[in-house]
Order: sequence, then C-alpha cells, then structure tokens
Amino acid sequence: MRVPLSNVDIVVRLLVALVLGGLIGLEREVSHQPAGLRTHIGVALGAALFGVISIHGFAAYAFDRNSNNYQIDVTRVASQVVVGIGFLGGGTIIKQGANIRGLTTAASLWVTAAIGLASGLGSLFAATVTTGAMLLSLVGLRAPRQRIRARLARGRGVVILHLAPGADPAAVVQALYQLPDATIRGVSISRQDEDTTVEVDLVGPVGVDLPHVVAPLTERDDVVEVDIA
Repeated sequence: MRVPLSNVDIVVRLLVALVLGGLIGLEREVSHQPAGLRTHIGVALGAALFGVISIHGFAAYAFDRNSNNYQIDVTRVASQVVVGIGFLGGGTIIKQGANIRGLTTAASLWVTAAIGLASGLGSLFAATVTTGAMLLSLVGLRAPRQRIRARLARGRGVVILHLAPGADPAAVVQALYQLPDATIRGVSISRQDEDTTVEVDLVGPVGVDLPHVVAPLTERDDVVEVDIA
C-alpha cells in the first residue's frame, strides 16, 4: 500500500520545481527570449503538481485490481504533460523572414516540464542534475558555439534590399544569383505602396565576408539600401 505523501513533502517538491525551473527561466529572461522567468516557473510548477497528483492523487482507488473494476494508470497524466508542453513550446517559435527563432527556448520549456515532473514524482536528484546540464548547455556553450561557427560554419545571413520606386525586382534577383561566393537559399519579395523589398537567405563559404559579397548591389541605381541580418 502506498504511503500518503505529507504536506511537507508536497511543499518541498513544488519548491524544488520552482527553484530549478526558475534558474532556467532566469537565463532565458536575461537573453531576452520570448519565454522567460515566469513562464518557466509556471511550467515547472504545473508539471510538478501533475506529477504529485498522478502518483498520490488517486491513492483512494489504488486497490487490488482483482477485487474491483477500477483500472488506474498513473503514467497517463505524465504522458499528457509531455504532449501538452509541445503546444506551449510551439508558441515560442517565431519565423522572421528566412530565419527561425525560439527553438532553444521551446526545448528549454520541454526540459523544464520534465524537471518539474521529476520533482513532483520525488526524483529530486535527477531533476537537479538535469537542471545543471541544461544551464551548462545554455550558458557554458555560448563561447564555444561562436568559435565553432567562426572557424567551421559557412557564412549565412539575411540580406534585405530596399528597391527604388518603379524598380524591377526580377532584375535585382537575377543580379543576386550572379554574385560570386554566394548561394541563394530563398528569396521573397514584398510590396507596400511604392516600397518594394527583396529578402534573401544568403549562404557563403567558411570565413566569407557577406557585406563584401553583396557590395556590388549597393552600386545599383535600382537599389536604395542594403541591410544584412
């Protein structure tokens, strides 16, 4: 027979979930991400409470299955937490032109839900180790990631061309494909009143200077301004 969980144990598990989720949320907050401190704390606390309920909330029905018609599966609540957090994580993913932002924050929310669930189920050591590993990946890998990208990753950027009124965007796009040391991954054209904008996802070889690659476009009469993100 399962021993009832005391109020002190419940408070401890929820507080651990709050602290661990808050640590990850704090890192996301200072990084100016769409989901920050309060969101991660809420996810961790909610998952922890679901964990407590899934194990101890149905104790009154946890009798011998051969002596009654009740069939209790305590894992169903936990599995629904895993599925449900996907909707919240999806809301943090933002597409900006050719770039996609928020994937890391979505992953951190998913891990925070797992940490909260582990805390609610009493696996405090596993929750703490996971929190440390997540913070290490978020904070400790920033500098190595930048060095790896600088030495090994191909140059990539979003080039935004603001065209002169009446300019033919097809001619500009054709000039883009003729640029040396550049591969076009995607092109989008938008018009608003007299303003025409061409947005290009541009990829170059390792160590390429993208501003230098697109410099010939700035000399065209039909291009007013060139921005690189």
